Amino acid sequence: MEQPPRGAATRAAAERGGAHFTDDYLGYLLGQANHALFKDFDAVVREAGLSSIEWRVLATLTGQPPMPVGQLAFEVLSQQPTVTKLVQRLAAQGWVALCDDPTDQRRTLVSITPIGQKKVTPLIAQAREHEASVLGTLSAAEVRRLKDQLRQLAQAG
Repeated sequence: MEQPPRGAATRAAAERGGAHFTDDYLGYLLGQANHALFKDFDAVVREAGLSSIEWRVLATLTGQPPMPVGQLAFEVLSQQPTVTKLVQRLAAQGWVALCDDPTDQRRTLVSITPIGQKKVTPLIAQAREHEASVLGTLSAAEVRRLKDQLRQLAQAG
């Protein structure tokens, strides 16, 4: 079966009229999906004593080599000054380590410490379980396809 041209479904929805704009607007649908995925899990994060951004920072650093603060800010969807202050607080708690980038002394590299890893590891397992329950109506192939398509959209931006 031939696929419609890219964007054809969105154009067709716009031409239909009558439906609410947000019923078929990708940005709104992605926002709603994000909210559905995180609304319950955010309570788990808070019960563990972390804010949403602290969770995102620690989860992002897990399994990664030390990364520049700017890259970390990009990956956790926050502003660099906010993340700079946050990682300083997390370093004071012993959850992350900061060091100068040996290739560029102007940059600071951030890595997760064993204490930070111990804090976030159970949450990562819970996040995976929560994701599986939210996506439970989709087949494994549908989940893979959805994630692949979301990665493509993220890279296009």
